[in-house]
Amino acid sequence: MIDPHEFDIQTEVAPAYYNHILDFIYKYYLFPQPDAFCEIKKTKKQGKNYLHFIFTTPDKMGQIKGTVKSGEKIKVKLVKEGEISPEILDKLAEDIFIAVQIYEESVRQSTIYLAWVEGQKIIPEKPPTLGKKTSKKLFGSNLLVVYLIFFGINITLFLLFDLYLAVIFIIGIQLAIVLLSDKIFMKMADWEITPENPNIHIIQYQLPEDEYKFFKKALGKNALFQIKKEIYENTLAQGIPPNCKLGEEVFSKYGFHCKPLQSSYKAINVYDIVKEAAEKFDLNVPRIIINNNLLPNAAATGPSPKRGLVLITTGLLVQLNEEEVLSVVGHEMGHLVGRDPIILFSLISGEFILRLTVLLPIVIINPIIYLIVALGSIFFVAKFFEARADLLSAMKIGKPQVLAEALRKIGYQKLQFERMTSQRISSWAIWDPHPPIYFRIKRLENMKKPDKIQSPLIQSARDVFSGFKDVFKK
Repeated sequence: MIDPHEFDIQTEVAPAYYNHILDFIYKYYLFPQPDAFCEIKKTKKQGKNYLHFIFTTPDKMGQIKGTVKSGEKIKVKLVKEGEISPEILDKLAEDIFIAVQIYEESVRQSTIYLAWVEGQKIIPEKPPTLGKKTSKKLFGSNLLVVYLIFFGINITLFLLFDLYLAVIFIIGIQLAIVLLSDKIFMKMADWEITPENPNIHIIQYQLPEDEYKFFKKALGKNALFQIKKEIYENTLAQGIPPNCKLGEEVFSKYGFHCKPLQSSYKAINVYDIVKEAAEKFDLNVPRIIINNNLLPNAAATGPSPKRGLVLITTGLLVQLNEEEVLSVVGHEMGHLVGRDPIILFSLISGEFILRLTVLLPIVIINPIIYLIVALGSIFFVAKFFEARADLLSAMKIGKPQVLAEALRKIGYQKLQFERMTSQRISSWAIWDPHPPIYFRIKRLENMKKPDKIQSPLIQSARDVFSGFKDVFKK
C-alpha cells in the first residue's frame, strides 16, 4: 500500500539560503541516523534542488520514501510503503519541520532586522535577550504577571497596615490594575497602529556569520540606528517602500554592500488584520500596539471588549505569514470577548479572600504546600480559558489548522521537548496558564466542525481534563 503525505513549510529565509536548508537537514538530521535513513542524495531539476531519502522503521516492516524540495516554500513529500503507523509518519514530518525551524533560528542569529511604522518614531530593534524573553513572557500571560504584581503588593501592604485595612487596599489595587490594564500596556508600546498608519515595514539582511560579526563589531549599535534613520528618510518618508537597492547608497557609506539574494522585505497591514479579526468576533477594533522586539508574541488585555487592546511584537510578524497572524490575533480576540482579564482577576481575588478566611487554618499549618496547591489549581483552571481562546479563534476565524501551524512555528522548541512523557507531565504541572503546546496543536488539527460547539468554555474544560489524563496513559 502506498500513501503520499505532502505538506509545505513556509520559510522566512532569503533566497540565498534556500538550498542551505537541505544541507542542514542532511547534515544534522539524516546523516547522524544511518540505521534509520539510507539512499540519501541531492538532485537538481529545473533550477530547483531536491533532497531524497528512504526511512526504514525500527522493526524493518515498512519504509517511507521522502523528498524535500527547496524554495520559499519547502515542499515535503513522504510516501509510505508497508506497515507504517500514522504516529511514525507524523513524527517524521514533524522532525523535518523542526529541522527547518532550527535552521531558521540559526539564520536569525546573524540577521540584521530593520522595522518601521510610517509617521512614527524610529527606534532600534531589541533582540530577545534572556531578560527580555522573561519580561515578554510575563506580559504575554496576563495571569502570571498579575499574580506576581499582586503578590508583591500584598506583602508590602501587610507590612504597612493591619489585616482588614490591608485586604481592602489589596482588593482595590487589584481591581484598579485590571480596569487600567489597557493603559498600562500602552506604556509598553513602541508604536501604535492606526487607520492612518496601518503598516509595519520589515527588512531582513541575512548575513553569513563572519560577515555579521564584522559588521556589528565595526559599526556598533549607534551606526545601525543611524542607517535605519537614513533609509527611512530616503524611502518611507518619501512614500517609497524600502528595499535593498534603495538602501544600498546608505549602507555603502558605512562600507557595507547589500546583496539582494540575502535580503527580504515585507509590509504587513496590521490594522487590517486586527480589523478583520474584530469583525469576525463582532467587536470594535481594539487599540493596537507594537513592541519592536524579536521575540514572537502577542497578548490582549482590557477591562472589557470595548476597551480592549492587542499587543503584537515584530518578532511575530517576522516569523508568521499574515494568515497565521490573523489566527493568533483571533486567539487574543477570544480573550477579549470572553472577558478573561476580569475572570482571572476574580479567580485571584477569590483565592486571596479564601486564604485569609476559610482556608487560613490550612495556610498556617503549611503555607508552602498551600501556595503550591493554590497556584497550581489557579493555573490549571486558567488553561480552560487559553483552550477556549484557541477554540474561539477556530470558530470565528475558521482556520484551526492555520493556528496550529502558527503555534508549531513559535513553539517548536517546547514541542520538541514535550515528546518525552516526563516533559509532557511537567508541561501540565508548571505555573503556566497555557496548556502544553503539543496538546493545543493536536486539538486544533483534530477540530472538524468547531462552529457547531454550543459551550466553548465547557468544551475546553473537558478537553483540558482529557488531555491531562491522557498524558498518564502513555
